[in-house]
This record gives sequence, structure tokens and C-alpha cells, in this order.
Amino acid sequence: MTQADTSRDLAGQALQGSGAPSCSADSTHVAGAHAERLENLYPGTPAVVDREQGLILYRDMVLGRRFEDKCAEMYYRGKMFGFVHLYNGQEAVSTGVIKAMKAQHDWFCSTYRDHVHALSCGVPAREVMSELFGKETGCSKGRGGSMHLFSREHHLLGGYAFIGEGIPVALGAAFTSRYKRDALGDASSDAVTAAFFGDGTCNVGQFYECLNMAALWRLPILFVVENNKWAIGMDHNRATSDPEIWRKAASFGIHGEEVDGMDVLAVRAAAERAIERARSGEGPTLLECLTYRYRGHSLADPDELREQAEKEFWAKRDPIKGLAGHLIEQNLATADELKAIDKEIDAEVADAVAFALAAPEPKGEELTRYIWAED
Repeated sequence: MTQADTSRDLAGQALQGSGAPSCSADSTHVAGAHAERLENLYPGTPAVVDREQGLILYRDMVLGRRFEDKCAEMYYRGKMFGFVHLYNGQEAVSTGVIKAMKAQHDWFCSTYRDHVHALSCGVPAREVMSELFGKETGCSKGRGGSMHLFSREHHLLGGYAFIGEGIPVALGAAFTSRYKRDALGDASSDAVTAAFFGDGTCNVGQFYECLNMAALWRLPILFVVENNKWAIGMDHNRATSDPEIWRKAASFGIHGEEVDGMDVLAVRAAAERAIERARSGEGPTLLECLTYRYRGHSLADPDELREQAEKEFWAKRDPIKGLAGHLIEQNLATADELKAIDKEIDAEVADAVAFALAAPEPKGEELTRYIWAED
């Protein structure tokens, strides 16, 4: 029985003792079915972290938020061009999953909303910012831009402009891990792959094809659905026959779970369970994280479709504020220590911008490089 199954029988107790911010029935109703699902989640057991781990999680989420805010500033000042899709509000998913995995051992596939995934994987802020400015010091040598971040060193297998494109790539990485162990006898090959994608992607063919193949071969992969309710401007509940995506796992005989995607410790706990299953040979997990993006679909989106009451509901569940409150309450950090981290992050992001602005443009004579395999 999953966390979600339990919640259906105990919905009335959902918020008692959970530590989550409570909202009235009226406010939940105004915020819609997505919010009601979140409110009805039975409080699971969150991940237990010590001081060091808690500060790592906090730092990673703040870096993601401040980095994205600076991207918005640069875009609106005319310093950054092209399509830019920000991640504000969803930081608990990236941090909760990626920081539970092994850096430079496990593998990750992202989407067009990929800046924060790259940062969580360990790609330096300078390299990510340089890529957004199209500079040769970028992680994709200035050729990818916002939607196509890649770093072999940090096992980031790319951001993808079209939805669903990254899932087969992630499946291939998971298959490689299993093949090396089972067919080639490499006992050390236990890498797990996480594929991130949004709720809109769950209506396309690659998603179902890859669930099927992952189930057949019991591949070590996490299908991480970042369900932020809105697929561009389409309300998820109007676009799919069964909006509870995690339930689709049952059709393929794999484990499915829904989790509060605004609570980094809840996400981390679910990720730890899924990673343990994958590494021990028990196969894939479909993890649906109920989250919310605070900005429009992209920086070119005026964000006129969403109700103000809905935005206010989710603003009260800010994942960074939630973790900060937990760390202080559990005596793992003081408010002053967290403010000091905030200042360090601001300096790091400012440095990344200065570095990117001063970095050289890609050389014209190298335009055709990185198209074909090179010696």
C-alpha cells in the first residue's frame, strides 16, 4: 500500500501533526483539485537529516531560487535571449531527488526547465549561466542555451525542448547500467537514473513505451513527474483521463507513489525508497510530485490564466521557507546561519553573471564541432 492509498481512508487526519501549513477548506477549494490532492495526502514519514545534510538541502534550494530570479532579471534587462523557462517553486523536487542520489555515479535527464536540475547535479553556476548567455564557457559550449544543458562530467544527460524526449535517453542509461552488471559481469554497475518531466508529458507515447520497457527489464530508473498542474496554459485536470498519474504505474506492474512536492524531506524520503528498490534490482518507480511553479510557463508568458487565489495558496507552501522553519525548529540551524547562506548564494550568483558576461563568444570556425563524433 502506498502513501496515497493510505490517505484515501484517513483524509480527515491528513494535516494533523504533519508540520505542513494548513489551509481552510474554502481556500483549498478555490485553489482547485490539485490543491485538494495535496491536502488529502496522508502525512508520510519525512526523511531524517542531520545538520550537515539539512544545510546542503537548504543551500541547494536557495541556489536554485536565486539563480532563477537572476535569470529573470537578466532577461527583462535584455541581457539574455531566447526561451527561458524558470523553476521557481519546484525546488524541493530537484533537491529532494538528486541530492538523495550519488553524484557523478547516478544519471539524470531533464526537460526544457533544466537550470535547477543542472545546479543540483553539481554543474557550476558559472557554467550554467554562461550557457544561458550563449558563451563558450557554458556547459554545452554555448550551443545549447537554456533548454539544452548537458554535462557528461556531472552525469546530466541533457535538457530537451520537446516534451518526452529525455525519457527514452534516461531509459537507455538505466539499461546500460543493468546490461553492464548482468551481461558483462560488472558487479559495480549499480547506477540509477532519474528522468524528470512534467504532467503534460504523461499524455505522450514515449512515457508509456518507456514505462513498459522499464517494467519488462526491471530497469533501475525513477520516473519523476513534476506535476505543477499547468502544462503551459492547460489545466492538468482538464487534459488527462486520470489526473492521478502515479496510479498509471499499476498498469505496468511497477511501484507508484504520490508525494508532497513542496516538502523537500517528503520528496527525499520517497526518492530514497525508490533508489533502494532500483539499486537492489527491484525495478522502476513512478514518483508523482505534487508541486507548483510560481512564475508563468516562460518569461514570455504574462501568466494571465491562473487565479490569484490559487497562486496565494501555493505561495504559503514555499518549499524553501518550509525547510528553513524545520531546520530552526529542530535546532539544526539558526536564522542567522540561514541568512549567511543566503548572502553566500547571492554572491555566487552575482559572480556567475559577471563571469558569463565577460566570457568569450564561441568561435565561428568551430560552428560545426560537436555535431559528429570526434577522436
